[in-house]
Amino acid sequence: MSNTTTLPAGGGLHPAGRKAPRARRFGRRSWTAWLFAGPSLAIILVFIAFPIVQSFWFSLHDWRIGAAEQEWLGLANYERLAADPLFWNALRVTLVFALMSVVAQLILGYAAASALQSERLLARIVRSVYFFPTIVALATIGLVWRFLLDPNIGLVAGITTWLGLPAVGWLQDPALALPTVIFVSVWKNVGFTMIILLAGLKGVPPHLYEAARLDGARGWQLTRYVTLPSIRPTLLFTTMILTINSFQVFDLVYVMTNGGPLFATDTLVNMMFREGFQNFDIGYASAIAWVLFLIIAVLSAFQLRIFRYDDVD
Repeated sequence: MSNTTTLPAGGGLHPAGRKAPRARRFGRRSWTAWLFAGPSLAIILVFIAFPIVQSFWFSLHDWRIGAAEQEWLGLANYERLAADPLFWNALRVTLVFALMSVVAQLILGYAAASALQSERLLARIVRSVYFFPTIVALATIGLVWRFLLDPNIGLVAGITTWLGLPAVGWLQDPALALPTVIFVSVWKNVGFTMIILLAGLKGVPPHLYEAARLDGARGWQLTRYVTLPSIRPTLLFTTMILTINSFQVFDLVYVMTNGGPLFATDTLVNMMFREGFQNFDIGYASAIAWVLFLIIAVLSAFQLRIFRYDDVD
């Protein structure tokens, strides 16, 4: 009589053997994974997915806080946006803010990261000084700079007066308010860009520079043909994060200018806050939020296309 155990056609041992069928084992592992992921998924569904869907539903209604009934409008809120000059002004301000702040942070952050790659004590101290404003809340930064730039009692006005120059209303002049807010935003966030790009620069293999130098590359050629291609994934991450954050800027603008003067610094998020929480027009504010979401999604897809990275690169 043979003692060999016969395997069934579906794999695994016979039901009388030591292992359960493959499908049953897979099902058990799957339920275990869902059990661990369940709490996080529930939080995402309740606090992220559901509010997103609900905001789109709000944007299709004349949804006002305290109203007896919420009238169905369809796409009327979006048509209202298209005809609203304040929306186009806010969109222009947001685009200018995003473009100027992202470009400035990338250039200054890369320059600082390139200059401070050394692990000497002085370089570490300077990196810490650059990074310190990043950990401070934007609202706090806005309050400090609003006080410094005050034309009557601010430190900057005191210095200009001491130099015999007239005091400038940096946040009161419509032509200067937006550049001033952009400057403060860049000053605060350039340390974050520096640290991320510094990590990318330290990951570039030294032998690539050696090979490029043997081929005659020098200075800008090393940067163009070795450094920038090597840190392309880091540039993609940094650019996307900076772009998303710049389109969502609110607290810095709200604290420093509240969108003024004459709506010169009125961003999309600031307009959304005003319509939703001051005018209580939730439907219109939700429409602004969805337009902002679509803009960020399109720009993110464009950046992924521009900075796409393949293993063959």
